[in-house]
Amino acid sequence: MSISKEAKLKEINAVCKNTLMETLEISISDFGDDYLIAKMPVNSRVYQPDGVLHGGATAALAESVGSFASHLFSNLDEVFVRGTEITANHLKSVTAGHVFAKATFLHKGRTTQLIDIRVTDDHDNLISVCRLSTISLPRKK
Repeated sequence: MSISKEAKLKEINAVCKNTLMETLEISISDFGDDYLIAKMPVNSRVYQPDGVLHGGATAALAESVGSFASHLFSNLDEVFVRGTEITANHLKSVTAGHVFAKATFLHKGRTTQLIDIRVTDDHDNLISVCRLSTISLPRKK
């Protein structure tokens, strides 16, 4: 029996309890066959001292959604997934509302994955472009 999308989203978000994702209020909001979307509120928790979204918080959002995408599309009984490199190009500042990160695969190999993450605001303005490399390593049995 297949699990519903709503149940899967609830399951995914439940594992974020007591993590950086909970601290930054990051939640997974949607997924499909080849993408995963997360959102994060822009407020004082994620500000730089001058009141704009911190690039490190944006990178944390991007790594979170990209890593979840790798996990979601991997057989976790056989492998565990780790991020190996992330890059972020910040293009626009945000002071309020939410940012949304959409992760899509550029490469989905058995061992390595390359994920493109586009971060947008409430008005669909492009805020940051990130790339995440992950690796799937065999679980010891």
